[in-house]
Amino acid sequence: METTQPSGTTKRRVELEITRPMLTWFARPTVTIDGVGHPAQWGTGTWAVPDDGGTEIGVYLYNRVWRFGAAARTVTATDVSLVYRAGPLPVGAGRMAPA
Repeated sequence: METTQPSGTTKRRVELEITRPMLTWFARPTVTIDGVGHPAQWGTGTWAVPDDGGTEIGVYLYNRVWRFGAAARTVTATDVSLVYRAGPLPVGAGRMAPA
């Protein structure tokens, strides 16, 4: 079983800008880091990721009925800023690209 690292050992941060689509139907974004979901807000935020290896960061939108707009990307040491954009309608996949 993995032990929890003490606070302050995760040194690398990734900036993630989550842009709000025109039609959301009361959806809220959720950010996943290596499969673990974290509630998020629209706009720009920073997320702590481990220093070693690639970490998969994903975003999806959820409105209490269905989830949509899922996009994921494995970040490396060179990725420091990402932009997430959902599709124009509340169906289908989103896009995540470097800023």
